[in-house]
Formats: sequence, C-alpha cells, structure tokens
Amino acid sequence: MTASVKPFGAFATFAIGAFALLAGQLSGIIALSGWYVLKLGEVATLAQDGRAIVLFIFVSATIQVILLFLAASSRGNAAEYLGYRLPRRGEVVIGIVALAALIIVGDTVSWLAGRNIVDRFQSDIYQAAITANLLPILLVAITIFIPIGEETLFRGFLFQGWLRAPQHAWPVIVFTAGLFAIVHVQYDWFLIAQVFAFGVLFGWIRWASGSTILTMVMHALVNLEGMVETMLTFSG
Repeated sequence: MTASVKPFGAFATFAIGAFALLAGQLSGIIALSGWYVLKLGEVATLAQDGRAIVLFIFVSATIQVILLFLAASSRGNAAEYLGYRLPRRGEVVIGIVALAALIIVGDTVSWLAGRNIVDRFQSDIYQAAITANLLPILLVAITIFIPIGEETLFRGFLFQGWLRAPQHAWPVIVFTAGLFAIVHVQYDWFLIAQVFAFGVLFGWIRWASGSTILTMVMHALVNLEGMVETMLTFSG
C-alpha cells in the first residue's frame, strides 16, 4: 500500500471483485445471445462452438478489466492500485524459473497418477477452434485476454484490497489462490489443486515484485504451454 492509493475495505473489495467477475461473465453471455440470436438459456448449447468461445473470452475479460480499472481509479492511481508496473530483470528470471519448475512438477505428478497431461477441457476448446479455423485467435484469447483479466482481479484488485500489512501477505496469497482455483469450475479436483499451486506462485511473485504484469506474463506462459501440449498430443 502506498500514499497514492487508498484501498477499499476488505468486504467492499470482495463485493466489487465479485461484481466485476459476474458482470464480465454476464456480458459474455449476452454478447453470445445477441450474436447468435439465442435466448439466454440457450447459450450453453454453444459450449463446443469455437467462435462462441473466443467471443465470450474477449467480451467477458474486457468488461471485467474495465470495471476493476474504474473502481481502482476512484481510489487513486489505478495502475498502481492494480500492480501495473514493469518488473525488474531479476524478478522476471526468478518468476520464469519458478514457473518452469512448477510446470515440471505438475506434469510429473499427473504422469505418476496415470492421468493425461492434456485434460478434456483443453482438448475440447482446441478442437472447437480447429473446427472454426480460429486457432490463432483462440491463442490470443487464452494467452492475452484471460491472463490480463484474471490477474487484474486476483493479483491486482483483490490482492491490493486485502494486503494491509506485511504479516498479511501469506494469508492473502493463499486466499486469493483459493478463489482463483475455485472459479476454474471446468476442471476436476486434481486440476483445481494444480491451479491453486499456480495461484500461490503468482501471489508470491506479486508480493515479492509488486508487479501484476509479471504474473500476467507467467499466467500467459502456463496457458501457452498447455496449448502447445494439446497441439502436440493431437499431432502425434
């Protein structure tokens, strides 16, 4: 916390963050309903439509970030509030090395547990994008829009609002990682546990570096690595 920003209270932080998340999701659903001329209850039928997946990500992430930026700007410097600062070179190196190690551990645990490294959700969105000839655009969505949207919420807005003192760092890191994992409802418990581990790493990096830009880059690399594994699986 710095003099140029005055964070919202703990409850207000949660309420605003939840509102931004839900508003983003609802905006995505409304966009799909309007684009495909469907009733809101029929939007779920588009789950395997590559164009629908991309449109939903673009709209929901954009609306979520705009709302959080507006909220942060009411309390001072929005970029500082959300941790939009460039990391130092050493911080980048530490972050990338730690991320690579965690990916290796995660893939190794999956292999030892007899699980496919590529999960069904990754396979489904990949195949949907291929069918719609939108793989490059899907890559933009999952390596740019999703990381910016999720990191702005969890390691940006919520982190800033709840970190009141140095001794609060680890509780905030763990709690935001837990929320980050919970919203990934498309995964089973095993993968949600892995998402939690990545959330803890991202939170630690955010705390150590003060930069959500670095956690966005790390998040993008995780998503890109997942897509590369999926492409290699289908091309093999």
